[in-house]
Amino acid sequence: MKKIISLMMAFVLLLAAGCSQTSSFQPKERVKIGIMLSDVGLGDQSFSDSAFKGLMKARDKLGIFFDYRELKESETYEKGLTELVEAGNDLVIGLGFMVQQDLEKVAKKYPKQQFILIDAVSDLPNITSITFKEDEGSFLAGVVAAMLTKTNNVGFVGGADVPLIRKFANGFIQGVKAVKPEVNVQEVYAGNFGDDKLGAQIAKQMIANGADVLYAAAGFTGVGVLREAEMNKKYAIGVDSDQYFYAEKAVVTSMLKNVDVALYTVIKQYVEKKEVPKGTVELGLKENGVDLAPIRVVTLSPEQQATLERWKEKATSGIAQ
Repeated sequence: MKKIISLMMAFVLLLAAGCSQTSSFQPKERVKIGIMLSDVGLGDQSFSDSAFKGLMKARDKLGIFFDYRELKESETYEKGLTELVEAGNDLVIGLGFMVQQDLEKVAKKYPKQQFILIDAVSDLPNITSITFKEDEGSFLAGVVAAMLTKTNNVGFVGGADVPLIRKFANGFIQGVKAVKPEVNVQEVYAGNFGDDKLGAQIAKQMIANGADVLYAAAGFTGVGVLREAEMNKKYAIGVDSDQYFYAEKAVVTSMLKNVDVALYTVIKQYVEKKEVPKGTVELGLKENGVDLAPIRVVTLSPEQQATLERWKEKATSGIAQ
């Protein structure tokens, strides 16, 4: 019996030693990322959701921690960004051109903090700016719209009449005109990125005016455009992420703005090298910053597919426009 008890005691001691060694182990410090989302926030089925996708990939593949703030909770961008800095995040990200002014205020208060600004350009030394060549991707969307229209009448819906959204519009119009100069392009700016009902109203009016292909660069407002196009058996083109699943009988493609790819790439560089690019990084077709989602709903003829590929090659080389 004593022998059995001695063996049991030895086993317990071994376990205790093992637990002691485990408890003294200190895991490698993990990078912390904080992001202030754009005005609509999560569920916009566009810009913020794409950024969140990139952060989740970085969490799963790179082992980072991340935190986020939404405007509906923080009330101001400045407050949300300040909270993220004071929470000890290694990188603090401001998502969208509307965040720029408050991000720069906070960056001046915390000169040693590294910030990333998506979709706008800042001159401050502790802000890395990441922008996209939306006009290149929108050009291809215009090529698709021109090939599909039967009425020679298409529509563009922007979330706001600002330079950034004008890049979408100008690229789209140029793509349409490159294939069919005679096509009329209706152009409307909603003044709102978060109202799908407003988007539906605008789309309904465009369809009444003859448009049979609609392209929306308007966040959640654009979702209303897509669904209205579906209700009226017209074609639609989504934006930022692949929006086919929001109107599966209408969305032939989407102009992908790969915010998730951009964020993951920058975070990966920081995890590996503890630094991010300086100044401004601009991403287009060549850098996989923008692209088109797969063609669905319709089947392009061999001639149409060749046309799209030809214009994509030209746009990638920077000579399409």
